[in-house]
Amino acid sequence: MNQVPTGLSPQSRFGGYRIEEFIGAGGMAAVYRAYHEGMGREVALKVLATALAGDQAFVRRFAREAHLVAKVEHPHIIPVYDAGDERGVPYIAMRLVRGGDLRAIVSREGYMSAGRAAAFLSPVASALDSAHEAGLVHRDVKPANMLVDVGRGRPEHVYLSDFGLARGVDTVSLSTGDLTTPGQFMGTPEYAAPEQITGGEVNGRADQYALGCVAYTLLTGQVPFAREQAIAVMYAQLYDAPPLVTATRRDLSGAVDQVLARAMEKKAEARFDSCIAFADALRDALNLPGWGTTGSLPAFPPAVPRQEGQQSSAYSRTQLAPRQQGREQSQAPPGAPPNFVSRVGTWTAVVAADRAYYDSVWAADMSPDEIVPFPAGTPVRRFTLAGGELLIGRRSVSRNIHPEIDLTLPNGGPTDVGVSRLHAKLVSGPEGSWSLIDLGTENGTLVNGREMRQGDIVPLRDGDRINLGMWTVITITRE
Repeated sequence: MNQVPTGLSPQSRFGGYRIEEFIGAGGMAAVYRAYHEGMGREVALKVLATALAGDQAFVRRFAREAHLVAKVEHPHIIPVYDAGDERGVPYIAMRLVRGGDLRAIVSREGYMSAGRAAAFLSPVASALDSAHEAGLVHRDVKPANMLVDVGRGRPEHVYLSDFGLARGVDTVSLSTGDLTTPGQFMGTPEYAAPEQITGGEVNGRADQYALGCVAYTLLTGQVPFAREQAIAVMYAQLYDAPPLVTATRRDLSGAVDQVLARAMEKKAEARFDSCIAFADALRDALNLPGWGTTGSLPAFPPAVPRQEGQQSSAYSRTQLAPRQQGREQSQAPPGAPPNFVSRVGTWTAVVAADRAYYDSVWAADMSPDEIVPFPAGTPVRRFTLAGGELLIGRRSVSRNIHPEIDLTLPNGGPTDVGVSRLHAKLVSGPEGSWSLIDLGTENGTLVNGREMRQGDIVPLRDGDRINLGMWTVITITRE
């Protein structure tokens, strides 16, 4: 792997970081494993190539990446901790992800099972939709930009990374020229939508097209249009029909070909309405349970970009202010599923500490004494769901608050004080179903990376992830 010239080597110092190891390089920057002594953690340090530091167009594009990523907070978008420049060379410090990227995994292991491929595609689809709702188009969605974090005893966690080519949806024409010259193609031909190649107007459906190409790669181990030259690849993207997944994977249904054909339609308006709509349709075609963000679920509010000048040191919902203390009445809220019954004994809420979510909450510009340390070694706890409704929160003996899913750790363990006393409520529905209701906590609740509004009733599915507080994750399983 060739290094982009940056003048950095192991043990050298750059921007307050100690360089530990070269990780990889792209066309304009190198990435290093680095250590910040003041914060006591390792990061992935992305440094612009020295030869490009004098090119103001590249410098602006590089600096803009950190600003764009900071606008969208999502557990499957790589967290940016810090950004700046050293001696005129800009850098970005991001979460260090140790599991490699999907390109390396496919190269090493070949095509993936349907379940594993969908487990990567659905979170990335959700992350892309959040970026689109915030007014951003990624424009370089590909396996190499999907990083996989791994750890003992927990599932693989995928991050969408490298927003270096991202543009606002109102200024994404390739011929507008402020950061790309007229007619210049920016992106990766194997995963580029036709309108991106021709310099047309690009919106979130271009990222959906690319995600369709990624889905083909994960399911077959190949790119959809394999050609010897880039110009031939781009021609195929413009004029050739998408290849059939079932030509390689005889074990899959022809419905998979139909879903990918729609996501990879040449005309953007013929594609799905959103990336998660595509991902859910693909799960249906693969005969997999839904991921829990569309279908019968209510609409979530759009992701809210952080305003200029707003403090970016921590997730805006995580404030240690007094919480709502009054117990909610145990009754079905308006619009809740009818016939609340106790036929739910096979459902379980698995409570754990989520490092990825924690890293999206705390940012690098906070002083070490402000940061609540991540509770490494926190035990995983399981709560069987039974009864008509279950409160989620922290116990308070003095206030007579005793949630059924008590997130106060026993034996004086580190409790997530970002969780409200009465944070959310699970209510049972017909045929053993469960739904989640946010009780109006200031800190908010996320389901599969999307924030709920007070009073929303979100039907839950097997595998759904609920994030709350500073690090708490509740995975809903049906055994």
